[in-house]
Amino acid sequence: MINQPSVDILIDKLGTDGHPVSRYALCVVAAKRARQIIEATQGTSTSSTEVIKELAIASQEIADGKIICVKD
Repeated sequence: MINQPSVDILIDKLGTDGHPVSRYALCVVAAKRARQIIEATQGTSTSSTEVIKELAIASQEIADGKIICVKD
């Protein structure tokens, strides 16, 4: 389980103009970014603990403002 950064911070960072996104949208964006990271490192050995690392990286990128949520 990821404790830092907190879910509330991630929801606020992912939202726009004071309108936070839903927890579902946060999960979708973080999972999609984690899959992108996994695909980029494909070919190397992966274990279940490494998936958590990719999700932590994705969460940190959201907190840093590197990832945005765009509605289609």
